[in-house]
Amino acid sequence: QVQLVESGGGLVQAGGSLRLSCAASGRTFSSYPMGWFRQAPGKDREFVAAISRGGSATYYADSVKGRYTISRDNAKNTVSLQMNSLKPEDTAVYYCAARSYSGSYYSPGDYDYWGQGTQVTVSS
Repeated sequence: QVQLVESGGGLVQAGGSLRLSCAASGRTFSSYPMGWFRQAPGKDREFVAAISRGGSATYYADSVKGRYTISRDNAKNTVSLQMNSLKPEDTAVYYCAARSYSGSYYSPGDYDYWGQGTQVTVSS
């Protein structure tokens, strides 16, 4: 069991940057692949980025590749998402998630634990 709490969302102008953080409870954080997803109003939740247990492998949606960077610190039980060159279409609620079993990094249905989400709004 793991509990996740996101922080760092806010309002930013297009071209700006934000850094999201996700703090996890529990002593087994390093055993979970982690992901970030987002959901805009009226749209399905979509994959943004994911990172393997040890942090050696990362995965990104095409829409954020080159702009976003996912990282984790297993000693601090945190996973972060650095978002640069933000666009109005990046506006959404961002969620971090943990996956305990094998499955796809890209599918929200394969993640078992979710945070409450943090709002990111990018103004034009």
